[in-house]
Amino acid sequence: MGDQPQKGHRPVSDELPEPPEIARDVFVGEAWDRAGAFAELLAGPGVVRGLLGPREVPRIWDRHLLNCAVVAEAVPEEVRLVDIGSGAGLPGLVLAIVRQDITVTLLEPLLRRTVFLEECVEALKLDNVEVLRGRAEELAGQREFDVASARAVAPLDRLLTWAMPLLREGGELIAMKGERAAGELAEAQSQLQASGAGTAELVTVGHGKVEPPATLVRVVAGRAPEQARRRRRR
Repeated sequence: MGDQPQKGHRPVSDELPEPPEIARDVFVGEAWDRAGAFAELLAGPGVVRGLLGPREVPRIWDRHLLNCAVVAEAVPEEVRLVDIGSGAGLPGLVLAIVRQDITVTLLEPLLRRTVFLEECVEALKLDNVEVLRGRAEELAGQREFDVASARAVAPLDRLLTWAMPLLREGGELIAMKGERAAGELAEAQSQLQASGAGTAELVTVGHGKVEPPATLVRVVAGRAPEQARRRRRR
């Protein structure tokens, strides 16, 4: 029948657009169906519960799913990643969908958001994800990660104070910052030094997949200053 969806393709609502063709090159294998299911969760319960604005529904694929998925280009293989202030699971849940080789902790302080994230993890049958309710500063000294990701959580200088204590030496903060990336990096120089950061740079990912390419700030964690290390041990 002509009205039936194609095999491997999920029906979409009137507001949720069809995924662009490039999405098939980004979400491969099982990730394709999971991405489609997650898009519907965002457009449905995600909007109803206030995790995503209704005006964002037509842009779920290009602005949210694809834009987050290409961040995987900057994530090393087989790492432990913490997504700080995960919100609706952007980018952490998307990274878990496209990168089954990594383990992802979705760190989020608000109960209604963690409930949504737990429902998504169960619905998508993701066994490489845990949802943790809490704040980054509460987790410092208890857990250590290889990578920390964040999107639209806080200015870079504040994000550094949350992320650096969660990273092992040599670990990386990957912050999605878009057009403000260069400015925030310049403004955060004093905090970079105070947090013991090794290197900091701008990285663009998603060339030929998203327009414009996604701009990231990547900060490699160095050895924390002695005062910061004492705070971690308390």
